[in-house]
Amino acid sequence: MESQPYPIPSGLHEIPVHLLDLRSDAEIDQDLLSPKPVTDEKNVWFFWHSGFQHMHAYTQRNIRAWHRRLSKHGWKIRVLDRQPESPLNVANFLDVSDPATFPKAFIHGTLAGKYALQHTSDLVRFPLLLKYGGIYADVGLMQIGDLDRLWSATIGNPESPFEVLSFNAGGVDGRSLTNYFLGSNRNNPFFSRCHRLLLALWAAEGGKTSTEGMHSSPLLKGVPLMGGSFTIEEKGRVIDPDETSRLLTDYIIQGQVITMVMELIDEEGGWNGPQYVAENIYAVEFMEGSQLINEFTNWDGRRAFELMSLPLPKDGEPESPDQKQAREIVEGCLQRSFAFKLAHGLILRVFRATLGSCWRDNPGSDNIPGTYAHWLRYGTIYWNQDNIPPTLHFKITPPVKKGPLLRPE
Repeated sequence: MESQPYPIPSGLHEIPVHLLDLRSDAEIDQDLLSPKPVTDEKNVWFFWHSGFQHMHAYTQRNIRAWHRRLSKHGWKIRVLDRQPESPLNVANFLDVSDPATFPKAFIHGTLAGKYALQHTSDLVRFPLLLKYGGIYADVGLMQIGDLDRLWSATIGNPESPFEVLSFNAGGVDGRSLTNYFLGSNRNNPFFSRCHRLLLALWAAEGGKTSTEGMHSSPLLKGVPLMGGSFTIEEKGRVIDPDETSRLLTDYIIQGQVITMVMELIDEEGGWNGPQYVAENIYAVEFMEGSQLINEFTNWDGRRAFELMSLPLPKDGEPESPDQKQAREIVEGCLQRSFAFKLAHGLILRVFRATLGSCWRDNPGSDNIPGTYAHWLRYGTIYWNQDNIPPTLHFKITPPVKKGPLLRPE
């Protein structure tokens, strides 16, 4: 390996060259577009409706980094799509006509609404993990920590009690796994129940075509809405926090489903969610673990973009205050975060701009050598953390619901 162009923060080490796939982007892309058969549970699943070739360049770089870091450890990286002639079409991996796998709107192609493509993505996550196992991640997730080592210590270790990997919002007292990173072996009992509950929400009223109004389903009674104090300003009108919470909850309805299963005791179905959470879920705290740039910049995406676009000081030049903050962000992410989630979708109606949306709107700005963005990207390929992230140590808490999974209280 050539000499390092950037300083390696403490707590990280260089990955040996033989453990990296350092071929050209074109060669990596050819591998990604030629899916390997599923032979075990070391799979990383992504979804982009129009396929890898039509993704934004910055998310393509995310996917290549996953491949470069993990393929030599036996992981298969796949970006599934819905293109008719694509070998990566979801239909080549799952039965897209099976009502026990997908709702009517997916089967008949009638998914509607502003976020139909995001909800298409949501609907493939549980079925892929249940049939094949592995990790499901959003294409906007930049992997930083040592996933192979974490997997080998938890899900991949028969002696480990941990059966699910994710990030969790709300600290040790919260029960809110993020759906942008989910991991398990196949046929996991937790995700099986999540899948059945999600299908039941889509089946309401004879079959829904969007998630609108799902927050009010009696099957989710007792699970708090998402959003808190967020507000949205649209067309001169400020949408109040309550309406924003309903919109956000409908948008991330999969998260509500996950929380209900975590907080459910279903004696008839042989399920104790609070106990399963405490004993079997390995959850990394989500803010430090996957949103640290937003903590540094108070969710100001434009500010994050400006800082990450700065050049590092040349030899002998003093470090400016902005360069100092940018350095602290990069060092903090590489040392403390397991990943970084580039936010898109409905969140843009709250914050107007995110680092991800700025990279999308300024192609190539995330990959300019000598900038802090490039330093971060370099670290996600060539370096690894010395330690795996700790899990939140959940306690057994009172359930939100006692009763059958699919019966309203």
